[in-house]
Amino acid sequence: MSQALFDAIQAGDIVKVNELLAMDPGLKDAKTKDGVHAAVYALYLGRKGIADAILAREPALDLHAAATVGDFRRVQELVDENPASIHTYSADGFPPLGLAAYMGHADIVEYLISQGADVNQVGKNPGKFTALTGAVAEGHYRVAKILVEAGADVKYWYGGGFTPVLEAAANGDLEILELLVSHGGDVAGETEQGKTAISLALEKGHTEAAEWLRKHGAK
Repeated sequence: MSQALFDAIQAGDIVKVNELLAMDPGLKDAKTKDGVHAAVYALYLGRKGIADAILAREPALDLHAAATVGDFRRVQELVDENPASIHTYSADGFPPLGLAAYMGHADIVEYLISQGADVNQVGKNPGKFTALTGAVAEGHYRVAKILVEAGADVKYWYGGGFTPVLEAAANGDLEILELLVSHGGDVAGETEQGKTAISLALEKGHTEAAEWLRKHGAK
């Protein structure tokens, strides 16, 4: 029945999800074959309503799932039990800080940093994700600011030769661009394909970001 649950999540069928959970309450703790909790899987697919329906049944979340869904109390509880767990990886290869940053949970990001989480810990995924790259990709300015001020590497190179500045340029995110550049981000970097910050911005129609980059030395 767990496969039926994941099929319903993928289809965005919240009625079916609720029916399955009612028939088998244990499905609230179901995980994919790769070990990803059902609520987290729903969030990855942008199905927040379905994630909320699963979470309403109070599943037993591990640290990585709690960080992803934004359950601050559960994160605290688990870190108190095992402080070293902040350095561990989820089944899909990400540390708790990176997951919280990617989802925009600023309170959890601040807490994990206060407990000694490494702001530059690299994920085990092919793109070599960090908390900052995740926050920038999703446009979470407040989280990006917290990370940068805690020492996150604004010049970090990851999958495809991207940097946080290049990612922000591609997204046309002026606020994050200003943050990164004011903390040493390099506007002159290029991807492995030779794309510049300006070219990435223009590809997506972000003319304002491209002009801002020109004014700050990008070519």
